[in-house]
Amino acid sequence: MQFKDYYDTLGVDPGAGETEIKAAYRRLARKYHPDVSKEADAEERFKAVNEAYEALRDPAKRAAYDQLRARGYRPGDEVSTPHGGFGQGAPGGFDFEEVFAGGGAAGGFSDFFEELFGRRRGAGPQAGPGGMPRGDSRAKVAVPLEAVHSGSSVRIGLNGRTLDVKVPKGIRPGQVVRLKGQGGGPPGMPGDLLLEIEYAAHPRFEVDGDNILYVLPVAPWEAALGATVEVPTLGGPVEVKVPADSDAGRRLRLRGRGLPGTRGGRDGDQIVILEVTAPRAGSDAQREAYRNLEKAFGSSWRRI
Repeated sequence: MQFKDYYDTLGVDPGAGETEIKAAYRRLARKYHPDVSKEADAEERFKAVNEAYEALRDPAKRAAYDQLRARGYRPGDEVSTPHGGFGQGAPGGFDFEEVFAGGGAAGGFSDFFEELFGRRRGAGPQAGPGGMPRGDSRAKVAVPLEAVHSGSSVRIGLNGRTLDVKVPKGIRPGQVVRLKGQGGGPPGMPGDLLLEIEYAAHPRFEVDGDNILYVLPVAPWEAALGATVEVPTLGGPVEVKVPADSDAGRRLRLRGRGLPGTRGGRDGDQIVILEVTAPRAGSDAQREAYRNLEKAFGSSWRRI
């Protein structure tokens, strides 16, 4: 398998913190999202960005990757992982196999990612009735937020098998889905497969409890004058009114547009965070418009 430089893919230094990595991922995921990008290789770039973020956002995975990277590998170099994989040396370790529903948010991950993080087997058989060995096995599955929101099925590949797994609506990270008879075990005594749920990285949304966070880029004139813009949610796009005189960082709340409430509780909200972005001037007319804006405001807008 060939080494991949995940830091280079996200355009960050190896010493970058969690906030910087998350910001880089969000920016690149928006840029290359197949629904909006017109670049010929957008889908492949989008997949690469998602894979890099999936590796670096988790401290244990990142430590395992850094351990390998410290050996001096460069992109394209052939790599052979030692017996047992690198996850054993990471803080906390990987105590059972990790699989991804459809490859997280962007399709299947590369052989490099799967070999580094997903080939370690779990604990041995657990005791069944009468003290006989029972072949229950465990795996951690990263599911898309859309499946959690709607309670739909996802397809995973595990040990050469393809399984369709019903994701309970509103399930939370750490909860377990049990698939009867899908584990290991001796002939005639199949155990169960226990899937621990985690949320796959999403190119648009972040999770905060029951709430969904979404960063909405708005132009300076939209923030100053107000505007009605379309905003994606897990349940489909909705129109949102941006109030006039909005500052960067202002939060707008979409009631009930977050994750489904648990145990009959109220559904979470979607929090829209405004990010005021100045479009690049691509023509003489646009540059002249910026000059006029400069003349109109000068430096009086700057707050010390």
